[in-house]
Amino acid sequence: MRVLLTGANGYVGRFVADRLLADPAVQLTALGRGDDADVRFDLASGSPGALTRFLDAVHPQVVVNCAGATRGGARELTRHNTVAVATVCEALRRSGCGARLVHIGCGAEYGPSQPGSSTAEDAVPRPGGPYGVSKLAATELVLGSGLDAVVLRVFSPAGPGTPAGSPLGRLAEAMRRAMQSGDGELKLGGLGAQRDFIDVRDVARAVHAAALSAAQGVINIGSGRAVRLRDAAAVLARVAGYGGTLHELDGPPGGHLRPAIGHPRPDSDHAAPVAYPYPDGCGSWQQADVRTARDRLGWRPRINLEESLADIWMEAACRI
Repeated sequence: MRVLLTGANGYVGRFVADRLLADPAVQLTALGRGDDADVRFDLASGSPGALTRFLDAVHPQVVVNCAGATRGGARELTRHNTVAVATVCEALRRSGCGARLVHIGCGAEYGPSQPGSSTAEDAVPRPGGPYGVSKLAATELVLGSGLDAVVLRVFSPAGPGTPAGSPLGRLAEAMRRAMQSGDGELKLGGLGAQRDFIDVRDVARAVHAAALSAAQGVINIGSGRAVRLRDAAAVLARVAGYGGTLHELDGPPGGHLRPAIGHPRPDSDHAAPVAYPYPDGCGSWQQADVRTARDRLGWRPRINLEESLADIWMEAACRI
């Protein structure tokens, strides 16, 4: 099976590439902006016609799109998350390759949900920020393209390779610094958010399964269980062997949001509000209903959060 993978150097894309390369039946070609891509092409600025010519030459049977941006302003997010997907869809429509498209969406497309609820694929998306809006627009382009396509809405990926700037990455870094300095008290803020963490290796397994399946439409990829960030911090302390005390900081007066993980508490009541640790526009709660993935892909998560956090800690502890 010839597979074209975009975004192979990204957080999710690296593990998808590893998973596909481990399948002897897959012939993988990586397309991206970096020098190490098999083919250099910028989806955000390249023309659909140029991509069509490449598709006709390589003739992939499956295109897996892991390319995109998680940070930046609305313009940058739109270019890399929406315009890029429009280019892929248009190129596939023009091409004679007839490839199946597996697109990586995001749980942020749903926006905030009711605490205690599980979000199914038929929920009405109400993204609460530019990132979720740009990803939702991309999903709508894929679903309306007329292609043989499936969108995997990935909730909160975790595990090895977790970006240092992500909430779990910042949490691990704050703990590493506390242990390095011998600090027996770690003050953390913004631990109230609850998210559905899914190991990135399980995400890669889902992508592999989707590439081989005939499933179409939207499929949630998550653990099916929301975890409070303060509980994740306690698990991380255990796997790291941190014997100190974890103190959660309250929000500063005036109704401002809680401080971000690892940031000191503002000394002044007039200090500027700090960023919420989950700037994804999803509020305090997200939990995926993952029955569709089980029924249509034969997929279930295998790696628990403790193992994911142990891998995050292993990488953080090795930083100098």
